[in-house]
Order: sequence, then C-alpha cells, then structure tokens
Amino acid sequence: MVVFTKAFADGDDAVRSLAGFDVLVAMRERTRFPAAVLERLTGLRLLVSTGPANAAIDVAGARRHGITVCGTGYESHPAIEHTWALILGAARNLPAEAESMRSGGWQVTVGEGLHGKTLGLPGPGPSRHRSGAGRTGIRDEHRRVEPEPDPRDRRRARGASGDEAAAVHRERRAVDPWVLSKRTRGLVAAAELRSMKPSAVLVNTSRGPVVDEAALVGVMSEGRIRAAAIDVFDTEPLPADHQLRSLPNALLTGHVAYVTRDLYTIFYQDAVEDIAAYQAGSPIRLME
Repeated sequence: MVVFTKAFADGDDAVRSLAGFDVLVAMRERTRFPAAVLERLTGLRLLVSTGPANAAIDVAGARRHGITVCGTGYESHPAIEHTWALILGAARNLPAEAESMRSGGWQVTVGEGLHGKTLGLPGPGPSRHRSGAGRTGIRDEHRRVEPEPDPRDRRRARGASGDEAAAVHRERRAVDPWVLSKRTRGLVAAAELRSMKPSAVLVNTSRGPVVDEAALVGVMSEGRIRAAAIDVFDTEPLPADHQLRSLPNALLTGHVAYVTRDLYTIFYQDAVEDIAAYQAGSPIRLME
C-alpha cells in the first residue's frame, strides 16, 4: 500500500504518480479525476472515493475506460459541529485570545455575543432542528434560498421573495453545504457580501467557489464585515502567501470540517469492504 500525503501539481503529476495501480482510494475531492486523467491510468480497475459522491470524479468517463467507481458511508454531523466551532471561534475572537495566552498575555479583544442574533442559513443544508441554533438563543433564519438557473440574478430565490433572499444575506452567519455547480459558483458575490451587516460573520464550510474569494478578501480588508471563518477555498491547499492568511479578521482551517476519527473509521472500513467485495465479485456501493 502506498499513501500520498501531498497534493499533485496537476493532471500530469497525478498520472505519473498513480500509474501502475490497480486500485485507488481517493479522500473526498482532494484529487481530480477527469476523463483526461482516467484514460491515461490504463492499469486502474477500481476507484474508491470516501463518501457516497465525488464531484471531482468523472464517473461516466471512468465507466467508458472500464473503471469501477464506488463510495463509502458518510455522516454529516462532523461538518455541522465544525461549522459551529467556526461560528463561535470567530464571534469570540478565539485565535487572538489563545495566542495572547500562549505568549504570556491576557484579554486582548471584546467578543460578540450570539444570544438573540440571527443565523442565516440560505440553502438546502441541515434542517432547522439540526442546526442547534435554538439551544444557543440564536434566531434561526433557515430559509430555503436556492439560486435561480439565470446567473445574471444570483440574489433571486426559489420559494422566497427577493426581499427575503436579501434579508438572509444581510443577517448571514454561515453558508450551508452546497454542492458546487454552475448555479452555485460565485453565489455569494460582492453585492451579497456588501449587503451584510458590519457586525456579521461569514462562515463557509461548503465549497470555496460558492463564495467569491476575491470579493470576500476585499470586504474583509475594508472592514465591511466583522470577520469570516473559512474551511474551504478556491485553491486547496491554500497557497502559503494567500492574502486571506494575513487578515486578522479571518479564522481559517484547512478543509477539515468532516475530519473526525469516527468518520475516518467509516471511510476506511467501508473502503476495505468495497475492495474485498470487488475482488470477490460481490455487490459494491457503485457511485452514480
């Protein structure tokens, strides 16, 4: 067994590194497998992805080249928990306070209380009762605000009026786990970010390109919103010199919202079962 711990530079690098393997296990969407890569992995017969779906894999292209693609089980609560960790960490300035204590200091900031505030959840993510907002005294504005197919009017919402959609952006505290697509890419753009309250904290544990990253850097640099807590980025790993890393009002984690010991146990136990089932000719969790 060979474990790859660093991102491949590009498709050519992936092909050079993965050539000769019969079976690959992909960690979520961290490596892209478009048809142009899959057709060059001539020895590959089984591609297992952790989780039941993977937008980075061209499943139809894999089938054309005789590659079976399957998935594993998944649980959503680790990402929900991490989202709340980011919300609370940003609101109470935990990075600055922890660093002050580590360096021998004491209180250096004044936190933002969340009781009575509004949590905007614009999208088809976790249901109201699973967000846990009520237990913190936060008003949960979970409205099913979905992007219209017409990209010229991103702020319109199916099932909600234009005013309701705009209200969610003004009150926004988090971005739900959207599936990245042409409809959701850049969904939270400059206009939406500038409509938010100056005290707002934007949290994204969904997909990086759902939020216009350049626009986010701009509004944060200008102090137009209080903070952002981000787990996902346009380019991953996030470049070492990226401007987000230097902003004092940015709380950043490296796409770890789903990363828990329990979920990794599910991923890799199921991956082993998939491989064994494939070798035995038994039914496996085929990815659609």
